[in-house]
Amino acid sequence: MEIIRIRDDFIKLGQALKLAGLVQSGVDAKMEIQEGFVKVNGKVEVQRGKKVHPGDLIEYDGQQIRVETIAN
Repeated sequence: MEIIRIRDDFIKLGQALKLAGLVQSGVDAKMEIQEGFVKVNGKVEVQRGKKVHPGDLIEYDGQQIRVETIAN
């Protein structure tokens, strides 16, 4: 499982996929999300702008990504 750390209260789903290195661009993220290939907390998510918060689990292409807050 990969972990991405964010400073803010949330990150948009498309940005999270890019940050994790699972897609090359926002266009790629949009296509994969709209096709129903991405899950957030076990549910298919089709909104690229979905807010993902620390503690959420993203699943894509057999990989899992957990979102965490950067410790100060």
